[in-house]
This record gives sequence, structure tokens and C-alpha cells, in this order.
Amino acid sequence: MINSEQVTAPIVENGPMMQMVQMDHEQVVFCNDQASGLKAIIAVHNTVLGPSLGGTRMWPYQNEAEALRDVLRLSRGMTFKSAISGLNLGGGKAVIIGDPRKDKSEALMRRFGQFVDSLGGKYITAEDVGISTRDIEFVAEETEHIAGLPESRGGGGDPSPVTAYGVYMGMKAAAKKVYGTDSLNGKKVVVQGVGHVGYYLVQHLVQEGAEVAVSDIFEDKIKAVVDDFSVAVVAPEDIYDYPMDIYAPCALGATINDMTLSKLKCQIIAGAANNQLEDENKHSLALIEKGIVYAPDFLINAGGIINCYSEVIGYNREDAYRKTELIYEVTLDVLNAAAKQNEGAHHVALQMAQKRIDAMAAIQSRF
Repeated sequence: MINSEQVTAPIVENGPMMQMVQMDHEQVVFCNDQASGLKAIIAVHNTVLGPSLGGTRMWPYQNEAEALRDVLRLSRGMTFKSAISGLNLGGGKAVIIGDPRKDKSEALMRRFGQFVDSLGGKYITAEDVGISTRDIEFVAEETEHIAGLPESRGGGGDPSPVTAYGVYMGMKAAAKKVYGTDSLNGKKVVVQGVGHVGYYLVQHLVQEGAEVAVSDIFEDKIKAVVDDFSVAVVAPEDIYDYPMDIYAPCALGATINDMTLSKLKCQIIAGAANNQLEDENKHSLALIEKGIVYAPDFLINAGGIINCYSEVIGYNREDAYRKTELIYEVTLDVLNAAAKQNEGAHHVALQMAQKRIDAMAAIQSRF
């Protein structure tokens, strides 16, 4: 049904529908509500393995085109994240256009929940950048297709600690590949972005004895980390020139690009940010040429969705952490295969994920 609130864009060159087709999405929903100020996009990439699950991000995008590009890339990444993690979930994501520090309200979040509910369970949402557990509680007033609720309401709470643990496991696996030991003691690690996930990652690293430096565009986030841990602080504009062994991007994506690769001198890249490679093909090959070991983002940052999936099937925190710990072994398998085949780790991980999706699609086609 097409109405004033949910509109399908026409097929035009480089328009929304064409971008959707190029990235092989099943469905994209544009959401608008003037009363609450809601402007959002929900993207369902693939549901072969199950309903799509992915967090909602709120960010002050410069325009709708930028928001659409982000949600399409993020939802595609969620498909492969769930597949390589062995979850019976597809890939989806949502973005809300606005400043989460200024534009959020209960009405806006509840109206967004109504749009999520209109998809009938094809998309399950949770927290992401700019969205808190409290926001998810508002969304849950309008839909049951939700994860990331607080434990007091039967959920798993903020998935950030589990995401951080998975990144930590992936980083240790990369260290094992590069240094012959997975110990991070004494390693110089720069964490870019110290929101919820970045904060917990810093905690793990400091406890192991790593020399940690942090960077963020928000002073309050820097203060929270500096108050709790002994870390250095790097200005955002200086981060790529900073001496480091390991670069951990934990903010927005596309920080691995032509400009940054000309400066980075690290041995390992392992972080929580989604879509770290600005150009998957070009920059995956560039990492090989520079001799940098890359732990694929959608593999090592899967702890959050593993935690959310545990909510969907019946929450068990210990089980969520146990499954997240398996990221270590999978990362090692990917890095070893990439080295043997002289291929980018990102592409090897994509192939592993796609193989599982194709196998399940073949089974479904028989019925």
C-alpha cells in the first residue's frame, strides 16, 4: 500500500530503487511523520536465513541520499554478519535522520516503532549509534519486534559489552596471526570512537596491559574514559599519524580509505565500526599491499547481534558470551585462509558467509 507516510521511490538512474537493486535488497521503507519530526529509512537486505535483525542508528546526516547510502551498506553488512556467525537471521538496519542529542523524543521513537511493526516481523530492531536502551523501551511500546530491552523487561540489556568482547576476541586472533601470540600486553592500540562499545573495548585492553590511546569528537565521551582508565588522548585530526601497532575504528565507517592508508603504519586493523573499508575491493587489496592484517568488521563486531539473537530465542547471557568467544577461532580461520589464498580477509569472510546463505536458499527452493 502506498500512502503519504510510506512511499516507494521511482526507478531512476542512481536513484533509491536503483541503489536498492544494485545491492540486492528485498525491501526499503521510507518513513515520515511531521507531528513527531520522524524521518527514517528501514532497509531489509536479505531474509533467507530468517527475519532481518539490525540496530537503528540516529545521526545528523547531511541529506537523505547520505542516509540511504548508509542504511543500504549497513543492512547488507548485517546479512553477512549473521550468516558468518551461524545465526538464523537475515540482515536489516534502520537510520533516523536527526541529532540524537537534540531531536529525540518519546513520540518520535514510538512513531518509529509503529513503522517497524508495520513490517510484521520481517525486521527486528535494536540499539545502534545514537540510540539507548531507554529509546528501545519507547519503541517496544509500539512493536514486539525488538531486541536490546533491559534485563528488567526480560531482555539482554545494552548489547555493547558483548560487541566489545567480540572485537577484543577478534583483535587477539589477529595478534596471534601477526605476532605468534594473542597477548596484547604492551601493544600500542588506538581506539577511535569511545561510545558504549569503544569504552568497553578500552576496558578489556587496559586490563590486559595494552598501551591505549583514544580519540573521539565528543569531549564528554573522552572524559568518561580518561576518568576511568589510564589512556592517552589523540586529537581526531592526528589519529592516522599516531604511532600504533593496532588501529581499532569504533565510530562511523569508511575510515580505511586512500587518505588514511597513506598514513597508517599499524600491523593490525580490528575495530567495532561497520563498513570500515570505503571501497571493499580497492582497499581490501591495498591492505594486502601494505602488509596490514585486517580482521573483517562484520565478523568481529557480531557480538551485539549474537546477544540480540539470544533474546529472540530465549535470553541466556552466558550462552551469548560463549558464542561470541567463538569469533576468535573464526577470525583465525579467515586470516589463515586469506594468507594461503593471497586474498583480502574481507572477501574470504564474505565468501564464507555467502556460502551458508546459498546453501540454505538451495534447501528452501526444494519446497
